[in-house]
Amino acid sequence: MDFIQAILLGIIQGLTEFLPISSSAHLRIASELMGIGDAGAAFTAITQLGTEAAVIVFFWKDIVRIIGRWFRSLAGRTVPRNDPDALMGWWIILGSIPIVVLGLLFQDQIDTTFRSLWVVATMLIVFGILLGIADRVGKRVHTLDQLGWKHGLIFGLAQALALIPGVSRSGGTITAGLLMGYKREAAARYSFLLAIPAVFGSGFYKLFKALKEPAGETPMGMTLIATVIAFVVAIFVIGLFMRYISKGSFLPFVIYRVLLGVVLMVLLATGVLAADAGSANAAGQIAQTAAVGAAL
Repeated sequence: MDFIQAILLGIIQGLTEFLPISSSAHLRIASELMGIGDAGAAFTAITQLGTEAAVIVFFWKDIVRIIGRWFRSLAGRTVPRNDPDALMGWWIILGSIPIVVLGLLFQDQIDTTFRSLWVVATMLIVFGILLGIADRVGKRVHTLDQLGWKHGLIFGLAQALALIPGVSRSGGTITAGLLMGYKREAAARYSFLLAIPAVFGSGFYKLFKALKEPAGETPMGMTLIATVIAFVVAIFVIGLFMRYISKGSFLPFVIYRVLLGVVLMVLLATGVLAADAGSANAAGQIAQTAAVGAAL
């Protein structure tokens, strides 16, 4: 990965992280089209630190209020335990458990099998259709004040599905929220807040591993450049997206996901793209070895 490619991937991460179209899928596809193979799960997780930092900036007042009232509610004096902000703190903690557990259980598959472009294409289409159905049939009457532990856990399970590229973290949680009857803005807002512990946990874990084992998939310098770019772009995207969904539907995102999934399947079927970067790299190494042997 060179400097220009890192910038482009950072822009893609910033543009797609909060839209229900799967940023990990776009990074996976874009890096393959650039000819650099799979940028890797570590690259994806670390660059998400940039976009999640944008969430903290955008929702700073909400986050400070929730954390402050959650801590004060533990004593049960100045803030009652059933305070909406204090409860939101608990629901975010509860909703973060599924992705932590499943992320640890399926770590190997997340870094390998789930990153197959066939899997990505299928998830883009399937969860795009599910988002369309949820947006169509959802009653859109509930606000976050009505969120309870059951719905918080369902939101968390939906977020955990985003461990598979192509599902989309925001797409999965928003779909679940719509199906449970939440308003579009409420589902999106909780999706962004819920992602904070998971993304920072995963990102810093991958960053620690990358620093400990520097011979990783992507040079750390390029990863950090992409992360900074992703942060800057995401600041603008969050505001635009929140304003859009207050009035607009998710239909454009549904159509885009399905079309992208179909195009990706065509490219895979025709051999333009290799489903697995590892296989493609291995094939290239075999061909290179054969060429050297022939020259000798």
